[in-house]
Parts: sequence; structure tokens; C-alpha cells
Amino acid sequence: MPRGNQLRARDFVELHEQVHTSVSLLDSLENFLSTFQKDLSAVSGQISNLQDRSKDIDNRLKSRRRIEKPLANLLVDLCIPPALATLILDTRVGEDWIPAITEFERKLDTLKVRVRVKAARDLSEVAEGLRIVAATKLRTFFLSLLEPIRTSMTTNLQVIQSSVWMKYRPLYVFLQRHAPNVAHEVQRAYAAAVRTYFETGFRRYLRGLSWIKGRTIEKADNIVSGAGESPDPEVDPTRLAYARVEGPSVVMAYMADDKNHKEPLEALVRSALLVLMDNATAEYSFITTFFANEPRPAMPSKESSGSIMSPPLLSPTNGDFEDTRSNPGSDFGGESVAPRKRLTSMTSVMSAGTQEPSAKEELAALNALWKQVMDPVLDYCQTFIQNAIEPPPPVVSLLTMIRLTEDVVTEVQRRGCGPLETWIFAIRLKMWPAFQMLMADNIDSLKKFAEGATSGYFRKSTTTDAAVSSICQRYVKVFNSFVALTDQAEETMIFSNLMRLRQELSKLIVTHTDKQTDPAVKARALSKFYEQLLQGLSNGPRPTSHPKAQSELAYWRQRDEEARRRVASTQGRR
Repeated sequence: MPRGNQLRARDFVELHEQVHTSVSLLDSLENFLSTFQKDLSAVSGQISNLQDRSKDIDNRLKSRRRIEKPLANLLVDLCIPPALATLILDTRVGEDWIPAITEFERKLDTLKVRVRVKAARDLSEVAEGLRIVAATKLRTFFLSLLEPIRTSMTTNLQVIQSSVWMKYRPLYVFLQRHAPNVAHEVQRAYAAAVRTYFETGFRRYLRGLSWIKGRTIEKADNIVSGAGESPDPEVDPTRLAYARVEGPSVVMAYMADDKNHKEPLEALVRSALLVLMDNATAEYSFITTFFANEPRPAMPSKESSGSIMSPPLLSPTNGDFEDTRSNPGSDFGGESVAPRKRLTSMTSVMSAGTQEPSAKEELAALNALWKQVMDPVLDYCQTFIQNAIEPPPPVVSLLTMIRLTEDVVTEVQRRGCGPLETWIFAIRLKMWPAFQMLMADNIDSLKKFAEGATSGYFRKSTTTDAAVSSICQRYVKVFNSFVALTDQAEETMIFSNLMRLRQELSKLIVTHTDKQTDPAVKARALSKFYEQLLQGLSNGPRPTSHPKAQSELAYWRQRDEEARRRVASTQGRR
């Protein structure tokens, strides 16, 4: 074989071996690529799983962030701070209790609302223990506030009520809502202490007024009694001023110790009524404010993100929470049990056992409490006023007291004390019959005096000029006083009696002057009496402003002009 072919054959063998090696390498590479493709598919599946897990974790994180703030608010609302518990357990009741009790009450209300939450149920026993401790300490505190009232009559009750009791009213409201029995005990203790305080104070005060009253005795003499025997007093404007609430100062208790101190009867009655009005209306205002039921604060609405009543933000399911989703046994690994159904709403849980009375029932209860406190005082005042009008005082003094009661009723209405208004109205109703009896006695006595009746105290010989002039002066005093005490243009009870009294006085003047046989002397006598009446009526407190005063002046002026014409005609004939 030629040498060239041998070399070529060797090259072909080498090439064949290289090709075979390359084929082996390609087979190995093919196997490697096939394995790599399988591994890459596995990795791709794992990446997909990781992406799904990442999305799930991200969704869960968003849900947790969505409920983080409401859950934190819920925990804050449910948890009772150690400082609050320490304050209730270890400190005395003071001003720092006012915001603390308000916060504690909010915690109690929240625990009642969240009764389905296990944490709230766990804390309920602790909260109940704190509630009992707080109620016990508040009971002791409020009862201790009554000690100054029980031990000293010089204690200023209104100052204690306004500066102490009203300041701590939030603590009493807490008792009303969470310890009603203790609140009722405090209320009963207050009523008993203040009742004794007022009873003792008014008994002493009215006893002093009775001593002063006994130093000046004014009889209800009729218009003809002792006529002409002594000078008749003029109208005293200072005594008429006792018909108004705004006027002279009241009689103080210490004045009774001065044996020479005297006051008119209407001044004493006015003092008793004004002192009663001020104390009774102030007490009524305090009772209806302090012991009134305070409405519970409204719970936060669902729109508030931090609200403890907002389930959409507290649930990862965006508020679509159902009782059937929760399996009570699953939390403890036990058997599945049927979910507990909600028998009552959260609102009913809050209001259970604390049904608030209606406004009408509450007002009736507060009025009853006021009457319980003030009953002894009202009895003392009623007895004092009854003794003042029985036996009846002078008719002007009695009308002054009647007008006073009317003015007091108006003031009491303005202050909004209904029970006291009813009581004073009843007192006024008792005064009017006594007034009518006095006016009837004056009219009858004047009629008998004019007729010259022989029976009784009067005889014909008593109709002297001095007696008739005295009666005219007394009539002027009564009329001017009645007009000064009457704002209305028409008041039947007043002016009908004055009309009848005027008729009898006119008859008396005519009957008395008829004794004169000379017509001129008779006419001058008539003119003298009419002129006396006109002068007295013109000097009255309201001679022109009141319609009845004007008509009265016109009546007597007409009589005077007739008498003067008779005098002129008689002199002309002569």
C-alpha cells in the first residue's frame, strides 16, 4: 500500500474517533439539557408557589394593618389602666376621682357592649370588684358631706350645694347608673338631713316672728267702730310696699331678741313668705338638678374608624362576619358545637336592669322628694299665716298680704317651682273669704250706723259731724289703699265691695245732714263732707292713673257740685 494511502487511512481513523467522541459528547449534552429542562420546570413551579405565597402573605398583612388601629382602640377601651385601679383602690374620694370615675364608667359600658369578646368576659370580674369598691367609697363620701348640715345650723346649705355637691355630681351619676341602691340610700340620707335642717331653722325663725307679732296687736275694727273718738291715721305707703317681692328687707331672726322691736303684721308675713320662697325654690332647683337622671352618653357611630362598635374594621372578612363561621369548639380542639345565637342586641345589654323612667315620672319623683324635705317647713308657715289671718287683721293689711301672695306666685312661676306655687295659691284662696267677710262687716256696720239702729253698738245719737267726718276719712284711706294695691282696671272682688261701701257712705251723709232743718245749712254740710272726700281722694297714691280713682272722683265731684248749687240757689232766694 502506498505510503500516502496509509497516512490518509490514519487520518480517517482519527477523524472517525473524533466524530464518535463528538457524538458521545452530544449525547451527554443532550442528557444534561434534558435534565436541566426538568430542573428548570421544577424551579419555575417553586417560583410560582412562592409568588402565590407572597400574594397571600401580602393580603394577610393588609388585613392585619386594616384592623390594627381598631384593634388597638379596642384593647385600650377594654383594658383598665393600673393607675385607674390604684386610684379607686388606694385613694380617698376627691377631685381627681371625677375624671377617673368618668373613664371607669366608660370602661364598664364598653365591657357590657363587648360581652361576646373573651377578653371582656375575663375583665368583667375585675371591673365588678372595682365597681363595688368605688360605690362603697362614694357612699361614705356623700354621707360625710352631710355632717356639717347635721351638726350646725349656721352652715350655709346653698353654698355647700353649689360649691361641693354640684362639683361632685358626676360621682353621684355614676352611682345612679351602676349602684342604684347606694344612690337611693344617699338620696334618703340627704332628704332626712336637710329636712331636719330646714325644720329646725324655720321653727326658730317663725317663733321669733311670732314674738314680734305679739308686741303689736291690730284689731280688724269696722269702719264705724270708735268713729270720731281719736284721730284717724293716713295711708302709710311704707306698709303698702309690703305687697311686693321687691321692697323693704325682710325681718332678721336676731331682731326678735330686741323686746322693743316692732313690725306690722304684713311685714312679718312678707318676711316668712320671702324666706320660704328663697329657700324652697333654691332647694327645688338643687333637687331637680342634682338628683335628676342623667341620660347616658351616645355610643360612637359605626362610621368612626376607632369605634368600638365598628365590626367592618375589626373583621378580616370586611364585616361579613357570621356566627356560623365561628366554631366555638375549634378554638380548644373540642367537638364542634352549634354556634351560640345572640338573644339580645348590644343596646338591650346596655339597658338591661337600668330602664330609665319617663320625664313625667321622674318629675313626679323629684317633686315628692322636695315635698319630703319641705313638708315640715310648709306646715310651720301655714300655721303662722293662719294665725295671722285668724282673727282677721285690718282689711288693708289683709289685702296687702293677698297682693303679696300674688306677687310671690308670679316670682315662683318664674323660678319654676310648681309644688310651692300650688301651696301659695292655696294660702291665697284662704285669704279671700276672710277679706270678703271683713268687707261685708264694714258694709253692714255702716248701713246700721246710717239707719241709726238701736240694736248693737250704735244709736241715733252717735251720728255726729265728727263721727261722719271720721268715717269719710276711713273710707278715703280704704279706697286709696285698695287702688294702690290693684293694678287691674276691673277686679270684681275689690271694686264691687267698694261700690257697696260708697253707697252706704252716701246714704249716711245724706241721712246725717237731713237733721238740719235749714236747707242752706244742710247743703253746706253736704258740700263739706264731699269736699273732704274729694280732697282725700285727690291726695291718694294714684288719683289719675287708675280708672276707678277717676270715676270715684267724678262721682263725689258731681255730688259736691249739686250741693253747691243748692247753697247758691238758697242764698239767691234770700
